[in-house]
Amino acid sequence: MRKPVVAFLLVLLLCCSACSATTGNTVAQTSTIDALLAGAYDGNMACRELLKHGDLGIGTFDHLDGEMTVLNGTVYQIKSDGRVYTPDETITTPFAAVCAFDPDYTLPLENGMDYEALKAYVDSVIANRNVFCALKITGTFKRMKTRAVPRQQKPYPPLIDVTRNQPVFDMENVSGTIAGFRCPPFVRGINVPGYHLHFISDDHKRGGHILDFELISGISQMDVCNRFLLILPEKGEGLEDLDLSKDRSKELEHVEQ
Repeated sequence: MRKPVVAFLLVLLLCCSACSATTGNTVAQTSTIDALLAGAYDGNMACRELLKHGDLGIGTFDHLDGEMTVLNGTVYQIKSDGRVYTPDETITTPFAAVCAFDPDYTLPLENGMDYEALKAYVDSVIANRNVFCALKITGTFKRMKTRAVPRQQKPYPPLIDVTRNQPVFDMENVSGTIAGFRCPPFVRGINVPGYHLHFISDDHKRGGHILDFELISGISQMDVCNRFLLILPEKGEGLEDLDLSKDRSKELEHVEQ
């Protein structure tokens, strides 16, 4: 009887391990964009835990310490000095979204394409705006304009105040990778409806939250995701004093641009 019991326990263990990871075609996210807009900058999930849910994504870090880009299962941190760091996986995030990237489309991009043209192109390929689309674009850019939010100290100011004095970086003739998401309109208050993209250079020295760019040449990869997993901080801690009934769409528009 001992062998069947051991076998059963092993199968149960494997099943539990599989359940702890996120399945494919799923965007997994910790906390909400409105909580971040309201100043909830304390990390609630370790990068190690975040990577269990995906290998491509974007976000920020504890104390709003820079921009997060996740590529090929590695977390990169672009701080307000414009430089790229590889943080320890114990570092936490107050807001991030990732997916297990498995592209449905791999297509070349037209030379001279800017941010607005890229949006129009992706919308033409993935016409259904009511699904999530993860994006990975590798290329060479005539110009790339990014920002990185600076680390904050308590009492935390709202994000709109932080971005009024954010460092902005202008790069020329740089090669690198864009990563991020096009989210459906119904995620308003939860994530960023529309496009939210970050950049990291091939030499892993520069990057940030994308404000604009002009492409020389590139390849786009798109992964359509029809599942969404929202993970709130444990027991809602960090959210209890926030008014998340407020419409913060105008704040978000300012922050994103």
